[in-house]
Amino acid sequence: MKKENRKTYFTPQLAIGKGVRDISFYETAFEAIELRRFSNDDGSIHVSELAINGAIFYLHEVTVDTYIFSPDKHKGTTTIIGIFVPDVDNVMSKAIKAGAIEISSTKDYEYGYRQGEIKDPFGHYWLIQTKI
Repeated sequence: MKKENRKTYFTPQLAIGKGVRDISFYETAFEAIELRRFSNDDGSIHVSELAINGAIFYLHEVTVDTYIFSPDKHKGTTTIIGIFVPDVDNVMSKAIKAGAIEISSTKDYEYGYRQGEIKDPFGHYWLIQTKI
């Protein structure tokens, strides 16, 4: 039997609260494309599969599992999502206009990266970056 040549890649699942219907922030800020959605009976999102320039991630409704929670539950997060983009300033600007809160402004660092950090409307932190 011949094995398929498959690439390994990372697909984070970001927890969102119950009743979320509008995830347009990701489309506006990051030009994400929703690939598919599983909705609850009331039309709210259970799972949404999105891609940013081919990089897939999920928004997943908080369930009864006690180990999965949205950042707002504990007013913090255990993860920062890093994303490399060609134009950090442009993405930061679009994200802020779409509703993100700027955590750290864009600047060049001595280790060779240009970075800025935002918090999205669901409480997830994003490190927007490029190598310089």
